[in-house]
Amino acid sequence: MDHQPMPVIENLPDVRRIHFVGIGGSGMSPLAEILHAQGYDITGSDDMESDNVTRIRSLGIPVSIPLGTGPADQAQLVVYTAAISQQCPELIAAKEKGIPIIERGKMLGLVSKQFANTVAVAGTHGKTTTTSMIAQILLEADLDPSLFIGGRLPLINANGRAGKTQTMVCEACEFKNHYLEMTPAISIILNVDADHLDFFGSLENVIASFHQFALQTRSTLIVNAEDANTLKAVAGIQNRQILRFGLNDSCDWSARNITDIDGSYPCYDLYHHGVFVCPIRLGVPGNHNVLNSLAAAAAADLCGATPEQIAHGLESFHGAGRRFEFLGTFHGVTIADDYAHHPTEITATLKAAKAMPYHKVWAVFQPFTFSRTARHLEDFAQSLALADHVVVSDIMGSREVNEWNVSSSQITYRIPGARYIPDFEGISRFVSQNAEENDLVVTMGGGNMYMCARMIRDRLKEK
Repeated sequence: MDHQPMPVIENLPDVRRIHFVGIGGSGMSPLAEILHAQGYDITGSDDMESDNVTRIRSLGIPVSIPLGTGPADQAQLVVYTAAISQQCPELIAAKEKGIPIIERGKMLGLVSKQFANTVAVAGTHGKTTTTSMIAQILLEADLDPSLFIGGRLPLINANGRAGKTQTMVCEACEFKNHYLEMTPAISIILNVDADHLDFFGSLENVIASFHQFALQTRSTLIVNAEDANTLKAVAGIQNRQILRFGLNDSCDWSARNITDIDGSYPCYDLYHHGVFVCPIRLGVPGNHNVLNSLAAAAAADLCGATPEQIAHGLESFHGAGRRFEFLGTFHGVTIADDYAHHPTEITATLKAAKAMPYHKVWAVFQPFTFSRTARHLEDFAQSLALADHVVVSDIMGSREVNEWNVSSSQITYRIPGARYIPDFEGISRFVSQNAEENDLVVTMGGGNMYMCARMIRDRLKEK
């Protein structure tokens, strides 16, 4: 891999001071870190203290708490996330001074376009895990990529890093078409499902969005041949190399002879164009990760990793932060935390959990956004019912007002024996008192459910 000088943001030649409103967000902190490493003067603000805020501060970047108190009016450019209200005092102050303001997705697009070899990982499910798999392979192969990941990668204990090569591996999110700010060299489409329908309106519009993303890819598309909607999204695409991955032997990258170790850790033989490459042993549970790892292998190969490096990276990767992240076993009870916030993801997570050698599996779920909860009530109930015990907290509305009049109890009354407990304090007390030895507790949700996982852990430690 050619070690060229690290790129600079050529589109912003006169900008040195950049302020991030909501800098602790998983989509903001990696950008701040990359720009900081490139010599930009970064400041930030956030709603609350968090692991990301602590890391950002450790780099020497000042962060103001709470939102609205940061020095946005002293910056030359202000970056904000979609979750930030336009009435935030920092945005108002910047506008009054005529300081340019851009959304995080646009900044990611600007940053990613400066790299000759940007690998963008898209899909409704599995983006963070697959991006992390590629990152793990390339880092351990000393290929020195820059990284933008939606979750914490334990290998670097961060969501991102600044490398010194022309390769950038980044998660590409379809929410509000953010990924259409990018023109990557290599794109992965893992799957296309009905999500973010509050924005897209229909599955057909989601597919059309992914089609546009594919059109903006400059060189190679790596696509899931097992997913009908993905194949619809890339139909008619020309003048790009299209690599298909899947379980079918006719795929460009395929998995054969799939077996499981310890009930749920997949092993398989990796094939490329019908030729055996190497044996693969995954360090993460769940058969859904076979497909994720095939996509990662294809991308890592294009970035210069050898078969041995691919196999080693996939085996040494044990999950990203909040992606079936084991917090440990306390008083005989094992706790894992997962970002699953869509019924498809919950099903995959709980199927993997049920395949493990635990006595009972607890699903502790925090619904994320009112619109998604209202739209998928039946599906949430069906997926959560895979667990032996189900506990559901209040809905985290995020940016929404509850115009659907939906509540978590509408999920729990559909599941025999399920409990609706509104707050984390009550949940942690109930679970720690009732979980038994050799049980697995999986906390799930797209909000701050990880805090509840830690509260359960702490209560069990006190036992």
